[in-house]
Amino acid sequence: MDFRIFIEPQQGASYETQLNVAQKAEALGYDALFRSDHFLAMAGDGLPGPTDSWVTLGALARETSKIRLGTLVTSATFRHPGLLAVQVAQVDEMSGGRVELGLGAGWFQREHEAYGVPFPAKKFGPFAEQLEVITGLWNTPVGESYSFSGEHYTIVDSPALPKPVQSPVPIIIGGSGAKRTPELAVRYASEYNTNFTADAALKTNVERVRATAEAAGRDPESLVYSVARTLAVGQTEAEASALAQRIGRDPQELAESGWYGSPQQLVDAIGRLSEFGISRVYLQLWDIAELDQLDLVAAEVMPHFA
Repeated sequence: MDFRIFIEPQQGASYETQLNVAQKAEALGYDALFRSDHFLAMAGDGLPGPTDSWVTLGALARETSKIRLGTLVTSATFRHPGLLAVQVAQVDEMSGGRVELGLGAGWFQREHEAYGVPFPAKKFGPFAEQLEVITGLWNTPVGESYSFSGEHYTIVDSPALPKPVQSPVPIIIGGSGAKRTPELAVRYASEYNTNFTADAALKTNVERVRATAEAAGRDPESLVYSVARTLAVGQTEAEASALAQRIGRDPQELAESGWYGSPQQLVDAIGRLSEFGISRVYLQLWDIAELDQLDLVAAEVMPHFA
């Protein structure tokens, strides 16, 4: 089981704060540090303000050495696919091949309005074309050019450079859509992620993707299946409950669809998910100041899955 840290810097985190989390997670043996791609806080003032995900990951790439880095998820509405392909390839080179690209269609209209970013009425079409363009640019042999003509994007004789270190860069697609999300995951992704869902819905989502892979002639085992949930863990359930309330979450709700409770409760919850084929978990730190949880999980949960 891979254990990954997932942070939400738009809630209020400087670059130095994020660097501290990344270096601590690396030292504790976590597999990866992922961050959201948002420019507006969901609650609170968000001070000192947002940080761009790929600028931040590029800097973290130079100040870490082992931990993998990525987004959960980059919004397709924020970047042109040609430029995103360049950004991700460059950060992959800066990290020595430790980058992963989580890509989503985008959903938070208010943050687009706050920073003057167009919010398209239809998002899935551009999202699908972005996946085609990004992978097409990366897969084009050196010395050849890449062109694409779609409804939303046109690429003409691109040199398709630079190339990332990894071939391919792992792509993560997530969501609970019944048809198009599984189809895109099977076609483009190395990992399917389902976020903040209770066990029953998670099981359904994974089974749907596996069935789509089989229908398309892809080995379902060639995909990694992962889940992200909010972390609220303490030495006792009472400590976890207090932490949940500090981050504005209902303990009962987190008990059903979060990483909640004592270390043994987390061991049991994660163990159940392995029965569904989940082999990677993302621990969402809603409040980056609650770093003691990382020590507790590393000491009392991760050894059970070594």
